[in-house]
Amino acid sequence: MHTVAVLALDQVIPFDLSTPIEVFTRTRLPDGRPGYQIRVCAEERETDAGSFTLRAPWGLEGLTGADTVIVPGTADPAAPLSPAVHDALRAAARDGTRIASICSGTFPLAATGLLDGLRATTHWLAAGLLAATYPDVEVDPGVLYVDNGRILTSAGAAAGLDLCLHMIRKDYGSAVAADAARLSVMPLEREGGQAQFIVHDHAPTPQGSTLEPPLTWLRENLAADLTLTDIAAHAGVSTRTLIRRFREQTGTTPLQWLHRARIRQAQHLLESTGHTVERIGSQVGFGSPTAFRDRFKRTTGVSPHSYRRAFS
Repeated sequence: MHTVAVLALDQVIPFDLSTPIEVFTRTRLPDGRPGYQIRVCAEERETDAGSFTLRAPWGLEGLTGADTVIVPGTADPAAPLSPAVHDALRAAARDGTRIASICSGTFPLAATGLLDGLRATTHWLAAGLLAATYPDVEVDPGVLYVDNGRILTSAGAAAGLDLCLHMIRKDYGSAVAADAARLSVMPLEREGGQAQFIVHDHAPTPQGSTLEPPLTWLRENLAADLTLTDIAAHAGVSTRTLIRRFREQTGTTPLQWLHRARIRQAQHLLESTGHTVERIGSQVGFGSPTAFRDRFKRTTGVSPHSYRRAFS
């Protein structure tokens, strides 16, 4: 039987902790036998889990000999990792154990160096912090999970379910995974990735900055057919200066900023109106429905129709 050790760190998020416990505990093989046995492990006798205190039946020794170790997210992803947990995770990796994280559990994995040079994900709200804190990790905020073979990471909250079902499918095949998905009232594979849940509003430009007037103008003219030259002319600067200021103050280019703003407005209209996709595409400045659909799917990972079904 496959043994899964779930490591509860201080301030563990209860949802992330319970997800692998429930999904793997309920998994049954075709002959009715359980597919997994679970060890809930912690460094200390008592672990803060926010609204309650957890007493785990296993210490860090529970990681030894496990086939899979899962690190759920914690409320403070920037919290330092203790040397004992660091060494236990590194030892598990050396032994060939599969190690997976859920949500902000990616941060403890990154702190061990196990993610250096690898692609990884986490909750989209924490993706920027992960990339800034661990520059050797290639952070992909748009996916539900990343499988690097022996090291896996998932996005936030419900993406932990997607990751667990993915591992069940790898361990026992699609039929067993499909049964586990039905028990979890989840599709075995969800359309799109984490990108469809990301709020693409840009950080507000400080009042008085040189970009405040052109950004306000752009927001008010999303439907217009605007070129880089048009934006620069309105701002009263050269295109080269405009690009430099955008990169300095927004971290992106003028046209990329404009595309993001258009998609965010389109998301709002899909959520709050009954307008056709074609009309919404025109309202936010796309010259054709095809161009709108292509850009929307590249940005969010799903089609406008799928987005509307999920969020309207």
